[in-house]
Amino acid sequence: MPKSVKGSSGTALPAIAARVVKWQKASGRNDLPWQQTRDPYRVWLSEIMLQQTQVATVRDYFARFLQRFPNVAALASAPLDEVLGLWSGLGYYSRARNLHLCAAEVMKGHGGSFPSSAQLLQTLPGIGPSTAAAIAALCFGERVAILDGNVRRVLTRVLGFDGDLSLAAQERELWRLASELLPRRDLNEAMPRYTQGLMDLGATVCRVNPVCEICPLERLCVARQIDQVQRYPVKTRKIKRSAQSIWLLWAHTDDGSIWLSKRPSHGVWGGLYCFALFDDRATLQAAVPGGYRAALHDAPPLKHVLTHKDLHLHPVRLLMPKSISPSTPGAWVATSDWPDLGLPAPVRKLLTRFNDLPVRDGVSR
Repeated sequence: MPKSVKGSSGTALPAIAARVVKWQKASGRNDLPWQQTRDPYRVWLSEIMLQQTQVATVRDYFARFLQRFPNVAALASAPLDEVLGLWSGLGYYSRARNLHLCAAEVMKGHGGSFPSSAQLLQTLPGIGPSTAAAIAALCFGERVAILDGNVRRVLTRVLGFDGDLSLAAQERELWRLASELLPRRDLNEAMPRYTQGLMDLGATVCRVNPVCEICPLERLCVARQIDQVQRYPVKTRKIKRSAQSIWLLWAHTDDGSIWLSKRPSHGVWGGLYCFALFDDRATLQAAVPGGYRAALHDAPPLKHVLTHKDLHLHPVRLLMPKSISPSTPGAWVATSDWPDLGLPAPVRKLLTRFNDLPVRDGVSR
């Protein structure tokens, strides 16, 4: 254990939970649409959507999902394509696929009810230790610690935990300390408040650039005391970013139909409907019937940022009759149908602007 944590653990640790619970009740976020409920379906849905996604973005998606899938049974019985269609634009599409798998498993293996313990919740598709703990604590009052990115930042600063979190042993040690901090009384009420409070602190107060003056833990915070809040959390192993260039064949007809194919379940945009993708323009051109290659028109390239990779996208437009098709798997999809499909965000943006683009050399409209 880091020396700074040892030095503060004697009296500070028991006080942390009480302060967080009190602060959350008075000053935390209490108006989010997935709060004020202990329905594990709603909490689970929000937790999955909030992974690496801002609250402001999730609000609308959460409402649309609940309107279409009001319970786990409705989600489990829906076609995956419909789930991906509603998820389209939210990113990290493996979350949507696991969401669908998890709903089916809850119905099949648990009689339509989510397990009440973090240990059992972790056996479900797409639910990791922190998400399982959040559901168990918020819905069932289980005394179990969460440790998402925001909470890591709060706890490492408060405790002065200087272990390198890129090392599994240090990650486990922080989990152990997080468990020590948990409330010990009135768990049915205290655990939801404390768990939500830590998430609220990380999102609104103890941010990358924190507002320490309004933090309920300021006087207990080791990082604040030594004036080194930016030092925490410590993680020396940096994510290596990569880049990839992709050419997209944007084939369309006079009536607005688009040539789309379903991507493999693994890889970029897995399971989504998309333009045909190519590693270079020459390969794309070879997939176009010879008489139409001269009509290819390069649209402005765009950059799409993923977590570990930058995609440099090169859309190439082609107007062709519906009786002809590119030599790639796919089908013509009517302009009234593609909005309901699961599409990658950049493809949806391109198609949404389709009718606003000018005509050029009789190719584009």
